[in-house]
Amino acid sequence: MLKYDIVAVTCLALEARIAQGPGVSVLCNPSVKLSAMLEAAIARGATGIISFGIAGGLARHLVAGDCVVASAVRHGNDVIATDRGWARSLLDAIPNAIHADVAGADALVMNPAEKNRIHAQTGAAAVDMESHIAAKIARAHRIPFAACRIIIDAAHRALPPAAVVGLRKDGTPDIGAVLLSVLQKPGQIPDLVRTARDACIAARALRAARKRLGAGLGFPEYNEFAFELAVA
Repeated sequence: MLKYDIVAVTCLALEARIAQGPGVSVLCNPSVKLSAMLEAAIARGATGIISFGIAGGLARHLVAGDCVVASAVRHGNDVIATDRGWARSLLDAIPNAIHADVAGADALVMNPAEKNRIHAQTGAAAVDMESHIAAKIARAHRIPFAACRIIIDAAHRALPPAAVVGLRKDGTPDIGAVLLSVLQKPGQIPDLVRTARDACIAARALRAARKRLGAGLGFPEYNEFAFELAVA
């Protein structure tokens, strides 16, 4: 009988905690180390990779808490399609999720002008810093790949400086850095409060999506495998 090991790729410690569950191994790390970690996970027998977490909005109609299930991941001239069966499983499980391309970025996209530029170039609905790395590794090893991302900042929103510096390399929040940034630039407080509110909305939506996806994060073959175990 086959054993399925799904790898969830995240960047934030919060995302990693939410992604955890039966049949899922979680990688939480900045993109600079992600390729090597994925290669190691595949060497240990990973059978599917999913990019799971939050994303910046590029399509104007998306707001905090909306879910994007990737049809493909775009990065530069590279376009990598996601696994159709897995994407359909995600869409069936998450009400009102949209099926659209996701763009990969090598740095945090902070302002509306940059979001508009990426959207015009790619037509993607959302952007994150992990999906393109995970997609390329999955393609190289010919294993299924999917991406499920919750919008945290809408296309017209700008991220305040404190939201950028307030994250440690391990994905945990750095409260001291946030407070220092606010002291240096107190004018960002309204934007920071709004960002915190949107982050709470996105976290709730991510938890709800995770609960609906169940064991294996919606991987179709995993659901069949779990059923076989239950009736054996």
